[in-house]
Amino acid sequence: ELSPSVRKRSATMKTILGTRFLDIPEGVEVSVKARAVTVTGPRGTLTREFKHVSLDLVMVSPSKLRIDLWFGTRKQTATIRTISTHIKNMCIGVTQGYCYKMRFVYSHFPINVTLNQRTVEIRNFLGDKLVRRVPLIDGVEYLRTADVKDQIELSGNDIGAVSLCAARIRQSCDIKKKDLRKFLDGIFVSQKGPIPKADV
Repeated sequence: ELSPSVRKRSATMKTILGTRFLDIPEGVEVSVKARAVTVTGPRGTLTREFKHVSLDLVMVSPSKLRIDLWFGTRKQTATIRTISTHIKNMCIGVTQGYCYKMRFVYSHFPINVTLNQRTVEIRNFLGDKLVRRVPLIDGVEYLRTADVKDQIELSGNDIGAVSLCAARIRQSCDIKKKDLRKFLDGIFVSQKGPIPKADV
């Protein structure tokens, strides 16, 4: 009789070949070399390495990318779509770009946000004298919305960099040692996504 460890090991079902095709939009050029993907479009160039995942990335034609994963378990096969979505987000980034809008929420002390070179400075949060500083990642642009009160916009080609800056700004305004049901102040993401084509 097989030992429990052998029985468990033999029960893992593997997919022989998992394949997914990704269509490259017009005006975007994608090149792949050793799982390093470079995407070039009207707004610039993005490069990302996927060497932590053992799969094949092949440009079948200038407008079609094939992603293959051989003998993968269920969780490994799930990475095919993940990588496909990452590359799709890069294509949207170099054509449209991404924009995150953030609103200031306060009940008494007005939050004062300024840009000093490449650093976002947050003052008077809950009346604090502390100046909270969040550096902007390269490729992320900061804009104070002119026609909307208490709103900033973060935009850029790399969705990871833009969203990370937004997350750091939100987390810099975490409330400590107070009742979170009563103190609802902060800077929160109100809208996010690709920049609409009419505004590009």
